[in-house]
Amino acid sequence: MVKLGSADLDRQRQTWAGQNNRLRIQSGLLARNTLLNLLGQVLPGLVALAAIPFIIKGLGTEAFGVFSLALVVLGYFGLFDLGLGAATTKFVAEYLGRGDTRRIAGLVWISLGLQLVLGGTGGILLASGVSLLVGKVLNVPPALLAEARTTFLLLAASLPLVLGTSALRGVLEAGQRFDLVNAVKIPALAATYVIPGIGASFGFRLPEIVAALVVARLAVALAYLMLCLRAFPFLGSSISFRFRELRPLVTYGSWIMVSNLVGPLFHYLGPLFIGILLSMTAVAYYTAPSQLLAAFWLLSGSLVPTLFPAFSSLDASSDRLAIEQLYARSLQALLLTAGPAVLIAVFLARTILLVWLGGDFAERSTVLLQILLVGSLINSLALVPHTLLRGLGRPDLTAKFHLLELPIFVGTAWFLTKEMGLVGAALSWTLWVTLNAILLFGACSLLGLAPWRALVRNGLMRTGAAVLGLGMTLSLASPFTNGNLARAFLVAVILPLFAVMAWGYGLDNAGRNFLKFEIKRLRVILCPPR
Repeated sequence: MVKLGSADLDRQRQTWAGQNNRLRIQSGLLARNTLLNLLGQVLPGLVALAAIPFIIKGLGTEAFGVFSLALVVLGYFGLFDLGLGAATTKFVAEYLGRGDTRRIAGLVWISLGLQLVLGGTGGILLASGVSLLVGKVLNVPPALLAEARTTFLLLAASLPLVLGTSALRGVLEAGQRFDLVNAVKIPALAATYVIPGIGASFGFRLPEIVAALVVARLAVALAYLMLCLRAFPFLGSSISFRFRELRPLVTYGSWIMVSNLVGPLFHYLGPLFIGILLSMTAVAYYTAPSQLLAAFWLLSGSLVPTLFPAFSSLDASSDRLAIEQLYARSLQALLLTAGPAVLIAVFLARTILLVWLGGDFAERSTVLLQILLVGSLINSLALVPHTLLRGLGRPDLTAKFHLLELPIFVGTAWFLTKEMGLVGAALSWTLWVTLNAILLFGACSLLGLAPWRALVRNGLMRTGAAVLGLGMTLSLASPFTNGNLARAFLVAVILPLFAVMAWGYGLDNAGRNFLKFEIKRLRVILCPPR
């Protein structure tokens, strides 16, 4: 490792300080990072779809089930992270926003060290329970018991790598280096399926495949470490552990962990209650259509990781106007993209289910899919105030909201599912995301982080009116377009009209200039000049 001289280090710190004191979260950077994150979700997903048939064919259905369960268990043990990955991103971005690079190295190394310790602890606990888990809890076939035991032990040994990687990735995200993040993330996620696919094709068994995956995770961790040292060279010049950073890291991270523990329950309890109160067949009619929602979360899931360090850095520089503009423009972008997509999917829900899953699902699941789609749009918009609160140092509010909402959701979901069946289950989830959105938007406004007048000032009401107009048009036309072709034709006619209305009325001058700049940036990204 090359040591920097004190003069070089000072100049480097001054350069970073100067850059971040003048920090502006420009639309082009966010658009580029959002596109990169979108690719980071889509490409590995396509690789997984292609590789899974080969894995199943090579390993067999039962061994593939063991492999899938092992990854799920490892994912849950990733909660030993204690939210420190997000905390690292938050505080590194904050220090960059202040130009306080002297504190970054100590923060990063103490966070990384703590993650490795937590990962080791979690790995030991998982390893100590492997015999019980494989032999008693999971219904593993006798012929696969030895392979399953070795598989879980290998994955337990990789847990420190998983958590350490989380901390290192958070450092790059804090510096908005999503190009570097996705340069590693895309092949790393793809390798999770490519390695088993190739290994199974050559006749390797589970332990050999998982051992190769552990080696791949080590390579990923080293790649992130090298990229961190490259992006922030001053990290390598001062390897020190600032134990005073532990308290804010753990305090912030603990609230993130609460949300991470409680949040998934809102998604898992619905199918569970359906299985208890209705039937397993009803679970299939609910869960299969609900998989469509993931497609509509791709954009918000790609935008949110870029907003988190952006809000943190802007908060550190006390640029409230920039925060308000970023907040409003992000909501505007989601409304103009996810909004029409969801409304059209609601309008064509029956047709989509008929083509995708057949007439039985179209008959039983159309209304619940429409309800879930509306909820998915509300949930996507709510991610922006959710991220703002976290970025501005209030993860306690998002966690407390979840704790408040959970008993309300449990009671509502049980009652509505029992009384209204599948539609009631879908309605209970959409009512929850609506309540959560009201609390998040209200908190941002009441705390003065992003007041309602800022949304009006930045043209969000006009955008919302344009999207609402599209929804009302489709709703009024629905009774008169019963055929699938008629509905598809109507959508083809209405979409260009909506685009014209959105451009002329839904966007103000600043919004139109913003969009023009985004289109130019996107053109350069996709078709770089020779």
